[in-house]
Amino acid sequence: MHLKNSKTIVIKIGSSLIINDRKIVRKKWLSEFARDIKELLNQKKNIIIVSSGAIALGCKKLELNKKNLKLDKSQAVASIGQIELMNLFKKTFNLRKINLSQILLTLEDTEQRRRAINAKRTFENLFKLEFVPVVNENDSIATSEIKYGDNDRLASRVAQISGADCLILLSDVDGLYTKNPKIYKDAKIIKEINNIDLEIEKVATKSVGEHGTGGMKTKIDAAKICQLSGCTMAIANGLTLNPIRKILDTNSCTWFLPKVSKLHARKKWIISSVSPKGELIIDDGAIKALSKGKSLLAAGIKNVNGKFNKGDHIKILDKNMNEYARGLSSFSSDEISKIKGQHSNKINDLLGYITKSEVVHKDDMVEI
Repeated sequence: MHLKNSKTIVIKIGSSLIINDRKIVRKKWLSEFARDIKELLNQKKNIIIVSSGAIALGCKKLELNKKNLKLDKSQAVASIGQIELMNLFKKTFNLRKINLSQILLTLEDTEQRRRAINAKRTFENLFKLEFVPVVNENDSIATSEIKYGDNDRLASRVAQISGADCLILLSDVDGLYTKNPKIYKDAKIIKEINNIDLEIEKVATKSVGEHGTGGMKTKIDAAKICQLSGCTMAIANGLTLNPIRKILDTNSCTWFLPKVSKLHARKKWIISSVSPKGELIIDDGAIKALSKGKSLLAAGIKNVNGKFNKGDHIKILDKNMNEYARGLSSFSSDEISKIKGQHSNKINDLLGYITKSEVVHKDDMVEI
């Protein structure tokens, strides 16, 4: 039910789903996975795929064993494997007539406000163009030890910044169990989790293979991020063919339910942590438009205070200098000084380059 009702869905697949322990690419599985994605696209859903596998495929091409790789060599292998990975995806998904794009991200990209906003806009535009973004962690420039095949936390951040309704982590188990099912026969799957308490943390045990690091613990960490982002998350078995179809048909997985709404989570993110860098003073007409849920346009801006860049957190004040809202600016203070009070169709001429018309987009604004 959660998946069926979701509009934007992020699906994370690990290295072990793409290449097995014998270094054989699971082409049949990927083909059936592409079929699942096509079915979701036919339902007018927005899909993002977060995929591991670059280093695994790089090791296969170079006939290397990952266990013997040091960080600097892992980065080189990742850059080689990245081409192999996207070629594999392109060849497979083309047969289903699915258009793919590639986005390389690091955790820093998703945790820095300005980069996250740029990523969000990129996802939105790709959805409009009817492309499926394939997100990979940018292992080739990672500065800390590479978590081989573990993109769980990255996937949860992608879900957060894209405003996804649902994140599916495809694993090698059906979900979270009361005990480790590989050891205890009486282990039972937990169908729904509202709160991640100490008991839930306790049953999250690690499972490590050659092509992946981490295990259930990293998935619990991802679930915490999703719960505070208003995003539903599932841990499901990805080893079977058509894993997404199986979730829809049998609901065989563990669902982590959000603690807050997406809207509340985004508003909290916008006004949190960073102090406003500047102020925009707007006229009565703009106040009226904002009260109706519209974006802030240049025509309604009377003045600019402070020095700030695109993506910075700013205050929006009425003509009496009372704070009306806060938001994330789509322009720098210098740019707004040039376009304030002007109609949107004049912005490109005034700045000398093509850009958007909203100074603060309605989705990036919170009324105080």
